[in-house]
Amino acid sequence: MTMERRTVLERIGGVAAAAALAGCSVQEQGSSGGTATGGGSGDGSSQGADGTASGSSGGTATAWYQLQDSELPARQDAIASFGEQTEYAIEGSDISKMENKTTSAIPAGQGPEIFEWAHDWVGDYSQREFVVDQSDQLSVSLDQFSDAAASAVQYDGAVVGLPHSAETVTLIYNADIVDEAPETMDDMVAAMEDYHDPDKSQYGLAAPFDPYFTSGWIQAFGGYYFDPEKDPALGIDADASVEGLQFALDTLRPYMPNDPTYEPQAAAFSEGNAAFAVNGPWYLAMLNQNDINYEVATFPEIDGGQVRPYTGISMWYFASAMSDGGSSAEAARSFVEWFATNEDHQLRLAEEQGSIPVLDSLVGSDELPATVQTYSQTVSQGVPMPTDPRMNKVWAPVKTALTKAFNGDAEPEQALSTAAEEIRSKWE
Repeated sequence: MTMERRTVLERIGGVAAAAALAGCSVQEQGSSGGTATGGGSGDGSSQGADGTASGSSGGTATAWYQLQDSELPARQDAIASFGEQTEYAIEGSDISKMENKTTSAIPAGQGPEIFEWAHDWVGDYSQREFVVDQSDQLSVSLDQFSDAAASAVQYDGAVVGLPHSAETVTLIYNADIVDEAPETMDDMVAAMEDYHDPDKSQYGLAAPFDPYFTSGWIQAFGGYYFDPEKDPALGIDADASVEGLQFALDTLRPYMPNDPTYEPQAAAFSEGNAAFAVNGPWYLAMLNQNDINYEVATFPEIDGGQVRPYTGISMWYFASAMSDGGSSAEAARSFVEWFATNEDHQLRLAEEQGSIPVLDSLVGSDELPATVQTYSQTVSQGVPMPTDPRMNKVWAPVKTALTKAFNGDAEPEQALSTAAEEIRSKWE
């Protein structure tokens, strides 16, 4: 999924994903290069990923996704392979600003049969009836996936999609600059200090400073954004959350580019001008494309806590366009089942893009690249993003608070308290 990608703020809950990754523009066009249209035609014809017409006797479905340019070839190949192996066809469209697009098109009856995003929309989109239960029609058992992945795609007993990968952010270092992964924060600070020289456009760390990427630090000392199982459910203004933000500002901010948004932070490392980065597995495809000599590592130890970033499950959602059934719904369901359970495809994504499989047969497999195994370790230490619909009101105020704190326009306690007040007012 492209983006400011888990800038995730227009992507996560109105927040997380939306812009374009360094050097990548997201265009609303089909995988074949055709114009994106809403809703599968079900007329038995479509264009293949290579732009040539391909017939299908079993029906056609529309799929929406938001990817980096470097991720598109594998998606195009997957759609083409599925069409060759089955009687169905998929019209794939790379969509910018997925949240805006789905929330406007789906209620108007112009949305796709399926769309791809992280699991944090499950609760909100279920309540708004943007997605539908397909549990009675599926031929795939949720037992084939990890417990966390199976749980992520369900809401009030309904199965509103299928999972295909896990994701989080972790530490990445440039092996031409840093000799080895830092074991402690002191080690990391020493390496950042040694390389950091902004006058030469050299930075110790490149890490977007938004709610998703900064979650690991805010939650490091017992802080939390929102947890419906806790009292109070909203914890963004708790003392431990303020402590985590203060830690990030004191320890990391001095070594980062001055723009906190995704694109300049991601570009600094992907262009070879930063010692460390904090980013997700989707970012590796760009690093590979740029021939960056990098290594992926777990976060270093910190005194009195542990870095605990948000984790997500990437999934295909079953949109309300499937509620009428028919050949388009059948094609969409078949594609999602194939995509989520095809081991060869999942291994390709792991090798090329650092994708973390959630298919039980591959979880922890020795066939997975070392980078993926490292991301998996960080996932096990992380915090799953809440699916409670109230979480959607959390992202934007927190993003504003973090930006103000990063720019020195507000102290951490003030910024987070203001965010908490705004969130509570929106809940009322």
